[in-house]
Amino acid sequence: MDVILYLAGSLLLLLLWVRAKGFEYVLVHHRWVFVCLFLLPLSVIFDVYYYVRAWLVFKMCSAPKQHDRRVKEIQEQVRRWKAEGGKNFMCTGRPGWLTVSLRVGKYKNTHKNIMINLMDILEVDTKRQVVRVEPLVNMGQVTALLNSIGWTLPVLPELDDLTVGGLIMGTGIESSSHNFGLFQHICTAYELVLADGSLVRCTPTENSDLFYAVPWSCGTLGFLVAAEIKIVPAKKYVKLNYTPVRGLEKICERFSRESKKKDNYFVEGLVYSADEAVIMTGVLTDEAQPGQVNRIGNYWKPWFFRHVESYLKNNRSGTEYIPLRHYYHRHTKSIFWELQDIIPFGNHPLFRYAFGWMVPPKISLLKLTQGETIRKLYEQHHVVQDMLVPMKCLQRAIDVFHKEINVCICFQMLYADCYMSREEFWEMFDGSLYQKLRQKLGCKNAFPEVYDKICKAARH
Repeated sequence: MDVILYLAGSLLLLLLWVRAKGFEYVLVHHRWVFVCLFLLPLSVIFDVYYYVRAWLVFKMCSAPKQHDRRVKEIQEQVRRWKAEGGKNFMCTGRPGWLTVSLRVGKYKNTHKNIMINLMDILEVDTKRQVVRVEPLVNMGQVTALLNSIGWTLPVLPELDDLTVGGLIMGTGIESSSHNFGLFQHICTAYELVLADGSLVRCTPTENSDLFYAVPWSCGTLGFLVAAEIKIVPAKKYVKLNYTPVRGLEKICERFSRESKKKDNYFVEGLVYSADEAVIMTGVLTDEAQPGQVNRIGNYWKPWFFRHVESYLKNNRSGTEYIPLRHYYHRHTKSIFWELQDIIPFGNHPLFRYAFGWMVPPKISLLKLTQGETIRKLYEQHHVVQDMLVPMKCLQRAIDVFHKEINVCICFQMLYADCYMSREEFWEMFDGSLYQKLRQKLGCKNAFPEVYDKICKAARH
């Protein structure tokens, strides 16, 4: 009884403090209070619901039966839009706050929203070594299912909530990409609903122009309704070697050398300053040395990037065996390193053991509740960018990043804010095939051009 009274009194004092300071003040200056008390529990409820739903759907084999019906509903929506005159561009009806990207596109307020409720794994074909999935299937679903039956994706981006549709229509990269390419390069087929409401399948040999134009198109050629992706046999562990490296030239040389070794299934470098980094190389294995297994995904474990930094601080190399699924989602708990700005004490042992099982808060909920003040703060003072840089330019690129914005980061990917002019954008990308297909498939009056959809300089 005393404990209940103590908790009730503490909650009352907290509410009085929030009322005195103002809700917006608390959200901006003490955001961790709101995140810990509300968003973390709500995130757990979300995760449990979607996990149970995905498990039931797969066990009951209901997804394939429902898929055709749902695709027909999407086709009907597109045909109705066309019959009504097609006055506005179309886009998916998924709210902007549900995406992992920090960008919230305002175009959804003015475009015709087409509802696409496709979030299930449809089939695992081990003979053809492909998995067929709907576009809203996320990486957490994929690893939970595939790893449990001994399979995995050759390229599996780290965060649980990244969706197949986002990784295809945007892009996706992982520490195995030096061997297998980007996420699009492990896809073998796409199924899309086009601007006229027709359903089309494209592969490297069937409608090949469309197949090669879909990646990076950001939903401006049609609505993705299914994809087939290569799968490969999985193993229990990743044998991960950590090597601290100092000096920018040595960092780039070591990273380049390790990336050229085909025996390295995974290669990753975390750069902590202009001249300090840890280079990691990994291979798949079913055997682990006793005492060297690190289940880094357990909620009480340190955040991965801090764990890696310990090798740099102690100036030592090391080897660990990390369970495969733990390795794939190694950056999930801390949302790479973003969570330290939201919950500054989140990596403290007391917090990890007491509340780590609720971490991380859903990025979608963080976006939904951030408010205009925090949004402007992020936009003006916070940089989240991924870039594809030719290996020969890596040293120069890191030097420029450090001098210009004092941060080191991973060509520009399209899920982050893009500040280029239209001319600069199309100088970076070869849009010849894309523009040809937009004309051929009647997209110009149905979908916005990709630049107008993702660039800050464009009108939304």
